[in-house]
Amino acid sequence: MESSQALPDALGRHLSVAAAREHGVSAGQLPKIGTDPEIFGVFYAEHLEELQRFVARRVDDPERAADLTADVFLAAITSAHRYRSRATPKTWLYGIAMVVVAEDRRRGARKRAREERLRGGIQLDQDDTARIEERIDAEARSRRIYMAMDRLGEDERAVLELVAIDELTVAEAAAALGLRPVTARVRLHRARRKMRAELEGARDPDDFK
Repeated sequence: MESSQALPDALGRHLSVAAAREHGVSAGQLPKIGTDPEIFGVFYAEHLEELQRFVARRVDDPERAADLTADVFLAAITSAHRYRSRATPKTWLYGIAMVVVAEDRRRGARKRAREERLRGGIQLDQDDTARIEERIDAEARSRRIYMAMDRLGEDERAVLELVAIDELTVAEAAAALGLRPVTARVRLHRARRKMRAELEGARDPDDFK
């Protein structure tokens, strides 16, 4: 016989999934993405397109972009139980994506072994590959800006990327990077000043206003 607690628990989970589907995965639900496949499925569908664009602004190879997108979601799954951030789920995910893309950038384009058991549930299909190619083409200008940041320090570059390329507010960028807003503003000001000097006479001098 089913326990008296099982029915309330099942109903609570059903309502939680329904709320996530209607309103998106909330900060309170986010730790469950690593243990509840349905909550993760909602989170994945909710953020996939934005995350693909995020990666496409930085990577010009569809296969590598697809791998990095999968890596970000894998990192989110494995770290979700530690979520205690004041960041929204979106900015929290962007913070993870910044780390994953930066690590890949340092490693270069070397292929990495993956556990099929983990990747299988979130691997992109063939239609996704075509969409990623379109997004890579659409984000060519942003990648040009991204590459122009090479002379910035990592701290300043990270804030400028999120604000100038990904169009986050300073407060959102600060939350994604685990910074105080005032610290993010200072780094952004320094980065913009350096980039204006670097891009003096460039075609799009207003990119970093």
